[in-house]
Amino acid sequence: MSGRKEKIFLVLTDFIAFSLSWIIYYYFRVESGIVPYYTSIEFLPPMLVIYLYWLFLFYFFGLYQSWYAKSRFDEFVAIIKSTAFGVFILFFLIFVDDASSGIQGGNRAIILVYWAVLVLLTGTGRFFIHTLQRSLLLKGIGLKNSLIIGNYENSTELYDEIEKYPALGYKVSGLLLTNGKKDLSYYKDSPVHSDLTRLPEILKDQNIEEVLIAVGSSEHNILIDIISSCEPFKVGMKILPDMYDIISGQARMNQIYGLPLIDLVPPLLPEWERKVKRIIDFVIAFITLLLFLPFGIIVAVLIKLDSRGPVFYKQVRVGENGKNFNIYKFRSMIQDAEKNTGPVWSLKDDPRITKFGKIMRKYRIDEIPNFISVLTGSMSFIGPRPERPFFVDKFSKEIPLYRRRLRVKPGITGWAQVNGRDSISIPAKVSYDEFYMLHRSFFFDLRILWMTFSKVIRSEHIQH
Repeated sequence: MSGRKEKIFLVLTDFIAFSLSWIIYYYFRVESGIVPYYTSIEFLPPMLVIYLYWLFLFYFFGLYQSWYAKSRFDEFVAIIKSTAFGVFILFFLIFVDDASSGIQGGNRAIILVYWAVLVLLTGTGRFFIHTLQRSLLLKGIGLKNSLIIGNYENSTELYDEIEKYPALGYKVSGLLLTNGKKDLSYYKDSPVHSDLTRLPEILKDQNIEEVLIAVGSSEHNILIDIISSCEPFKVGMKILPDMYDIISGQARMNQIYGLPLIDLVPPLLPEWERKVKRIIDFVIAFITLLLFLPFGIIVAVLIKLDSRGPVFYKQVRVGENGKNFNIYKFRSMIQDAEKNTGPVWSLKDDPRITKFGKIMRKYRIDEIPNFISVLTGSMSFIGPRPERPFFVDKFSKEIPLYRRRLRVKPGITGWAQVNGRDSISIPAKVSYDEFYMLHRSFFFDLRILWMTFSKVIRSEHIQH
């Protein structure tokens, strides 16, 4: 079952569960006579509102993400958590409604019955969907094309384990051996490759969706090369951990059927945090642009008086998943600043910066038009520095795993910007971005927001 079909079935079963739960709740609250009502209560309009309410909450909590070959128990726990949050809000609203209507107690008690019924029906519907999905996987339907990379011993052992448990969701389309065996053309029914440089070609030609890495402890030197080759492709990556990783607690494993795998491309934020971050981005961008609009005219006049050239500066940058987009800033440099040098990074005391440009950069005024990109969703308020295609291509060749930073939206400010200095090396700036992505959270973003605000107030330089 594809991810799209899975989501459609989940929405349909949830619709049935939400509707039946509302019917039961309506009966106890309105028809049973347990709660006295002096006016008639409509049935259909509130049911539609409640359905949209739960649909939004489930989407917000990530319950419509693919649960491909994952624990049904974990999903049930997620349902309990999300519905508990939603019912708490409904409980509060009903409490206010009861208080204004003079109703005592009974109405609020029924909401607990509603919660139990909702959890039972929703959990049952999803259990049915994922049981069906698992049965299809056992029949070989919906398996993900997978490539195993590693030495002969580890790769064949992993192949045999996957063959035992088709419910894992993997269909091994080939093996790429890292320790020779050039005379081996096939292992069972799968082709065997021995040239690691052909990895991008294999990923493309065989339409690989998952890469399973099974390198030995003595082959860690090629691990970065493997990951770097996979980065440009939209493939999942999982690795068999070393015993040292397991003991030291460095490996966050996803263990299914006794097969330990570390997800190298895990979701960077819980779904609810991603939604909150997007809402905050939108609100900040909208308010900033609205409030700054009257001052924008003054800034535009000062730019024109200070130097020749346009008011705004447009440039192509690389965004999330490698997609290009345009950034917009107030021009803070002389016109055609890179005409004689080509693409170069700006420095703190860059002679190309105009007099008024220095003031704008000091207080980040030049970044204000960039909130348009935040508003449209191309950027976030907080994230790694958005870089030009020229530098992305250059650094991708020079710095291992550089393109991993493209897994998140770039930001107007970020951990590297508030910590970096003009003298800091490029690898160090990348390490700041890596640190941010590993520790990315709602509260970490708040910390960066506070540090940015503090630096602007104190007139400290923030890396552009």
